[in-house]
Amino acid sequence: MKYCPNCGTQLPQDATFCNNCGTNQNVNSNAGQTINQTINQNIYNTPAPVIAKREIVVAILLSFLTCGIYGIYWFITMTDESNKVSGENGTSGGMAFLFTILTCGIYGIYWYYKMGQKLYLAGKTYNKDINDNSILYLILGLVGFGIVSYCLIQNDLNKFAQ
Repeated sequence: MKYCPNCGTQLPQDATFCNNCGTNQNVNSNAGQTINQTINQNIYNTPAPVIAKREIVVAILLSFLTCGIYGIYWFITMTDESNKVSGENGTSGGMAFLFTILTCGIYGIYWYYKMGQKLYLAGKTYNKDINDNSILYLILGLVGFGIVSYCLIQNDLNKFAQ
Protein backbone atom coordinates (compact mmCIF):
# COMPACT_ATOMS: atom_id res chain seq x y z
CA MET A 1 0.00 0.00 0.00
CA LYS A 2 1.16 3.51 -0.79
CA TYR A 3 -0.15 6.63 0.93
CA CYS A 4 0.26 10.32 0.15
CA PRO A 5 2.76 11.94 2.56
CA ASN A 6 0.69 15.13 2.55
CA CYS A 7 -2.90 13.98 3.13
CA GLY A 8 -2.64 10.21 3.81
CA THR A 9 -4.88 9.15 0.90
CA GLN A 10 -4.34 5.59 -0.31
CA LEU A 11 -2.74 5.57 -3.78
CA PRO A 12 -1.77 3.05 -6.46
CA GLN A 13 1.90 1.99 -6.24
CA ASP A 14 2.78 3.72 -9.53
CA ALA A 15 1.07 7.05 -8.72
CA THR A 16 3.13 10.15 -9.49
CA PHE A 17 0.64 12.64 -8.02
CA CYS A 18 -1.96 12.29 -5.28
CA ASN A 19 -5.53 11.99 -6.62
CA ASN A 20 -6.82 13.93 -3.61
CA CYS A 21 -4.42 16.83 -3.02
CA GLY A 22 -2.13 16.72 -6.08
CA THR A 23 1.12 16.32 -4.12
CA ASN A 24 4.07 15.01 -6.17
CA GLN A 25 4.81 11.51 -4.86
CA ASN A 26 8.44 11.51 -6.05
CA VAL A 27 9.46 14.34 -3.70
CA ASN A 28 10.28 13.50 -0.05
CA SER A 29 10.01 9.75 -0.57
CA ASN A 30 11.46 9.15 2.91
CA ALA A 31 8.63 11.13 4.51
CA GLY A 32 6.13 9.12 2.47
CA GLN A 33 7.66 5.85 3.58
CA THR A 34 7.52 6.93 7.23
CA ILE A 35 3.85 7.87 6.92
CA ASN A 36 3.09 4.62 5.07
CA GLN A 37 4.81 2.57 7.76
CA THR A 38 2.95 4.40 10.54
CA ILE A 39 -0.43 3.98 8.84
CA ASN A 40 0.19 0.29 8.13
CA GLN A 41 1.31 -0.37 11.70
CA ASN A 42 -1.65 1.45 13.21
CA ILE A 43 -4.38 0.05 10.96
CA TYR A 44 -3.39 -3.31 9.59
CA ASN A 45 -1.33 -4.73 12.42
CA THR A 46 -4.04 -4.31 15.02
CA PRO A 47 -5.32 -7.81 15.77
CA ALA A 48 -9.01 -8.37 15.24
CA PRO A 49 -11.07 -9.64 18.17
CA VAL A 50 -11.29 -13.42 18.11
CA ILE A 51 -14.67 -15.10 17.92
CA ALA A 52 -15.61 -18.76 17.54
CA LYS A 53 -16.26 -20.08 14.05
CA ARG A 54 -19.78 -21.38 13.60
CA GLU A 55 -20.65 -23.89 10.91
CA ILE A 56 -23.51 -22.43 8.88
CA VAL A 57 -25.07 -25.73 7.75
CA VAL A 58 -25.09 -27.04 11.33
CA ALA A 59 -26.70 -23.80 12.56
CA ILE A 60 -29.44 -24.06 9.91
CA LEU A 61 -30.13 -27.70 10.75
CA LEU A 62 -30.24 -27.00 14.48
CA SER A 63 -32.61 -24.07 13.88
CA PHE A 64 -35.03 -26.33 12.01
CA LEU A 65 -34.68 -29.32 14.35
CA THR A 66 -35.34 -27.18 17.45
CA CYS A 67 -38.29 -25.38 15.82
CA GLY A 68 -36.47 -22.05 15.86
CA ILE A 69 -35.05 -22.12 19.39
CA TYR A 70 -31.48 -22.42 18.13
CA GLY A 71 -32.30 -19.61 15.66
CA ILE A 72 -32.99 -17.35 18.63
CA TYR A 73 -29.66 -18.31 20.20
CA TRP A 74 -27.96 -17.77 16.83
CA PHE A 75 -29.52 -14.29 16.51
CA ILE A 76 -28.34 -13.34 20.00
CA THR A 77 -24.78 -14.62 19.53
CA MET A 78 -24.40 -13.02 16.09
CA THR A 79 -25.45 -9.70 17.58
CA ASP A 80 -22.99 -10.01 20.47
CA GLU A 81 -20.16 -11.13 18.19
CA SER A 82 -20.77 -8.27 15.75
CA ASN A 83 -20.61 -5.83 18.67
CA LYS A 84 -17.32 -7.43 19.69
CA VAL A 85 -15.66 -7.24 16.26
CA SER A 86 -16.95 -3.74 15.52
CA GLY A 87 -15.90 -2.39 18.91
CA GLU A 88 -19.37 -0.97 19.48
CA ASN A 89 -21.18 -1.17 22.77
CA GLY A 90 -24.44 -1.38 20.90
CA THR A 91 -27.58 -3.22 21.81
CA SER A 92 -26.78 -6.65 23.25
CA GLY A 93 -28.15 -9.75 21.58
CA GLY A 94 -30.71 -10.35 24.32
CA MET A 95 -31.97 -6.78 24.15
CA ALA A 96 -32.12 -6.90 20.34
CA PHE A 97 -34.23 -10.04 20.56
CA LEU A 98 -36.49 -8.45 23.17
CA PHE A 99 -36.90 -5.29 21.05
CA THR A 100 -37.75 -7.44 18.04
CA ILE A 101 -40.52 -9.18 19.99
CA LEU A 102 -41.86 -5.94 21.52
CA THR A 103 -42.01 -4.17 18.14
CA CYS A 104 -43.60 -7.16 16.37
CA GLY A 105 -40.52 -7.63 14.18
CA ILE A 106 -39.89 -4.02 13.19
CA TYR A 107 -36.65 -3.83 15.18
CA GLY A 108 -35.57 -7.08 13.49
CA ILE A 109 -35.78 -5.35 10.10
CA TYR A 110 -33.58 -2.54 11.42
CA TRP A 111 -31.25 -5.20 12.89
CA TYR A 112 -30.55 -6.68 9.44
CA TYR A 113 -29.46 -3.29 8.12
CA LYS A 114 -27.40 -2.47 11.21
CA MET A 115 -25.59 -5.82 11.08
CA GLY A 116 -24.49 -5.14 7.51
CA GLN A 117 -23.16 -1.73 8.52
CA LYS A 118 -21.30 -3.04 11.58
CA LEU A 119 -19.66 -5.91 9.74
CA TYR A 120 -18.62 -3.70 6.83
CA LEU A 121 -16.96 -1.17 9.15
CA ALA A 122 -15.29 -3.94 11.16
CA GLY A 123 -14.01 -5.45 7.92
CA LYS A 124 -12.50 -2.14 6.88
CA THR A 125 -10.94 -1.67 10.30
CA TYR A 126 -9.26 -5.07 10.39
CA ASN A 127 -8.59 -5.44 6.64
CA LYS A 128 -11.09 -8.27 6.09
CA ASP A 129 -12.80 -8.80 2.74
CA ILE A 130 -16.35 -7.85 3.74
CA ASN A 131 -18.74 -5.96 1.48
CA ASP A 132 -21.47 -3.60 2.61
CA ASN A 133 -24.41 -6.01 2.40
CA SER A 134 -26.76 -4.03 4.64
CA ILE A 135 -29.36 -3.43 1.91
CA LEU A 136 -29.20 -7.08 0.83
CA TYR A 137 -29.77 -8.25 4.43
CA LEU A 138 -32.65 -5.79 4.76
CA ILE A 139 -34.36 -6.92 1.55
CA LEU A 140 -33.93 -10.61 2.37
CA GLY A 141 -35.42 -9.99 5.81
CA LEU A 142 -38.37 -8.08 4.36
CA VAL A 143 -39.29 -10.79 1.86
CA GLY A 144 -39.10 -13.60 4.41
CA PHE A 145 -35.64 -14.99 3.73
CA GLY A 146 -34.14 -14.01 7.07
CA ILE A 147 -32.38 -17.37 7.35
CA VAL A 148 -30.39 -16.48 4.23
CA SER A 149 -29.37 -13.20 5.87
CA TYR A 150 -28.33 -15.15 8.96
CA CYS A 151 -26.11 -17.34 6.77
CA LEU A 152 -24.51 -14.36 5.03
CA ILE A 153 -23.97 -12.56 8.33
CA GLN A 154 -22.42 -15.67 9.85
CA ASN A 155 -20.18 -16.06 6.82
CA ASP A 156 -18.86 -12.53 7.38
CA LEU A 157 -18.44 -13.16 11.11
CA ASN A 158 -16.50 -16.36 10.38
CA LYS A 159 -13.86 -14.21 8.68
CA PHE A 160 -12.92 -12.97 12.17
CA ALA A 161 -12.67 -16.48 13.60
CA GLN A 162 -9.27 -18.09 14.08
